Amino acid sequence: MNKKVYLTLENGKVFEGYSFGADREVVGELVFTTGMTGYIETLTDPSYYGQIVTQTFPLIGNYGVIPADMESRKCWLTAYVVREKCDTPSNFRCELTLEQFLKEQNIPALYGVDTRELTRIVREAGVMNAAITYKPLADLAELKKYRVRDAVKSVSSHEVRERGEEKDLRVVVYDFGAKGNIVRELVKRGCHVIEVPAETTAEQALSYAPDGIMLTNGPGDPAENVEIVENVRKFIGKKPIFGICLGHQLFALAMGGQTRKMKYGHRGANQPVKDLSSGKVFITSQNHGYEVVSESVKNGTLSFINANDGTCEGVDYPAVNATTVQFHPEACGGPHDANYLFDRFIANMRKEKGYAEEK
Repeated sequence: MNKKVYLTLENGKVFEGYSFGADREVVGELVFTTGMTGYIETLTDPSYYGQIVTQTFPLIGNYGVIPADMESRKCWLTAYVVREKCDTPSNFRCELTLEQFLKEQNIPALYGVDTRELTRIVREAGVMNAAITYKPLADLAELKKYRVRDAVKSVSSHEVRERGEEKDLRVVVYDFGAKGNIVRELVKRGCHVIEVPAETTAEQALSYAPDGIMLTNGPGDPAENVEIVENVRKFIGKKPIFGICLGHQLFALAMGGQTRKMKYGHRGANQPVKDLSSGKVFITSQNHGYEVVSESVKNGTLSFINANDGTCEGVDYPAVNATTVQFHPEACGGPHDANYLFDRFIANMRKEKGYAEEK
């Protein structure tokens, strides 16, 4: 039996569990995700920076850890909570057990926790801070003060990376905490990708002579990124733009819109979104705790809404040749319903490039 540890919520509720990750105490923002698969993606998604992640699915680790499926170079979440861990994974690609991986990545983790009750608390009370300690936390004052800060700066790469052959399309991808499959989806469609740090100026980005600009996912409060928003504003209308998740929120702010924190956000691979132009509903993968305020959208038209709560899931900005979505069309693992949006972005860049060449 592993060492007993305690998960203390800022409302004073305490859960007992057993440690199966790194042997250390931490504080983070407690959230839950509903994905039945894709835990490798969850563990390595930079959007979870600063958060203690609870899996609602009861058994985690049954196909082990496959390093080739990681979405970034490491784990970014603060800690991991599951009902039951699997110590004997069955998958021909498996290289590590979940426990081995978490220890290697220095991520604290708990099992044996009633995750149904934990999730119900977060759904009813909203996202809250929590601490993982060896003894129940007596003083909640410091716990309540915790905030996720400087998230994008902490996860973004600080070097330029290029992928894909030099063919007909060049795409500058802003790394705000990008999942690796965003780049893979562009490369397999024939793009030469120049992945740049979050602090890259508009002038530097445009100096690569891109045919389009991708604004990626990432963690934290979008409104905290004042300098990035100001920078995005400088290249609006100069190239076709596609924004995903945090990129969607940052672009809305750059256009004069507003964002706000949600009660408990959307995290998982089963979020339904409705395409307002066709009426079709797509099942999508999502991971965000903030939303674009629909009524605040400037010079754009809502393209998708969440079928559960009606929140903004996408905006088209035809006047400046930009499209942004809150969900993840590159989901891996997860539904591929919205994968066609990459094809739409490619077609848009080709159309724009052909028009420019005719000029």
